[in-house]
Amino acid sequence: MRLTAPIPAVFLATFLALFPLLPSDASIPQRDHAGLIRERLANANRFRDHVMVVAHRAGWKENGQVVRAENSKAAIDHATAIGVEMVELDVRRSRDGVLVVMHDETLERTTTCRGKVADLTLAALKACRLIVEGTGIVTDEAVPTLADMLIHARGHILVNIDNKLEPEDLAEIVETARGLDMADGILIKTAIWNDERLDRARAVIDTIGPDIAFMPILADDAVRDAAFVDRVAQTFSPQAAEMIHWRRSAAEPLTEAGGPLFSPRARAVAVRGNFHLWINTYLITDRPEGMVAGGRGDGLAFAQGQPEAVYGFWVERGATIIQTDEPAALIGWLDRQGYRRHYGGGDS
Repeated sequence: MRLTAPIPAVFLATFLALFPLLPSDASIPQRDHAGLIRERLANANRFRDHVMVVAHRAGWKENGQVVRAENSKAAIDHATAIGVEMVELDVRRSRDGVLVVMHDETLERTTTCRGKVADLTLAALKACRLIVEGTGIVTDEAVPTLADMLIHARGHILVNIDNKLEPEDLAEIVETARGLDMADGILIKTAIWNDERLDRARAVIDTIGPDIAFMPILADDAVRDAAFVDRVAQTFSPQAAEMIHWRRSAAEPLTEAGGPLFSPRARAVAVRGNFHLWINTYLITDRPEGMVAGGRGDGLAFAQGQPEAVYGFWVERGATIIQTDEPAALIGWLDRQGYRRHYGGGDS
């Protein structure tokens, strides 16, 4: 069995000093905890003193190392236990049309199987075991269906759906959730960058109905005017807007102002529309640090020991939801800075 290389002692010591681990007796909250999270998602202005945390790929990393199979039930359980509000799950289809949870188009990196997800039936995918990437560790979890994961998360934590299919496939994703009494437990999203894409998203959401939490994804390579953000907000009355601030090259300097989507005018639009501003700080493999956060991502916070330059920066510019690969460390830091309002009732 090939295991992950040891974490350098200097890095680990620095990491633990900046981000001490949460209590070891953390436990999965009560079944109604998701309702408390949903209330904060739906009432951004009322809870702007609280920064919500989303676990990227359900929470697969700690201290810069992969420690769990991504998109796994074990990851959901850990995220729930440490107080994460939402897990991100990636959705694709099997050859026979079943919605399954898998990030990549292919299976090699994260499972014991090979080939494309879309080329295998559900029965074949169920024979594939999830692995902890780069460690040689094979888990006892099979490739899950979306229904499997929604049932597992139900009542404990919200689910952010990263749809790897077409926007129109959101309708079936939502019907799956409704059939499991999880309509109020998911957040769906799609990218909107021009009028044509706005009209397409509107048609999809009109078909789905207003009872499902929806979030537009807005990226500043195409969306640079807060007036367009306002149009999108008025069209959908979203609970949040996922903002992408590109840094495509490591030669580019770190963002100094947060880009057009975190401008004072854009923040005013968010307050007027009562929705959260969402930033992603996770690392994209083989891409510049903080590629979707203007260079201010998890690597700068952790490996370089500058959490204030990352999380403090984005909170000061209005972000109230942060999606990260290091949810435990982020929650600890936010809590110490007074950016978390505890849920009470024994929950984190």
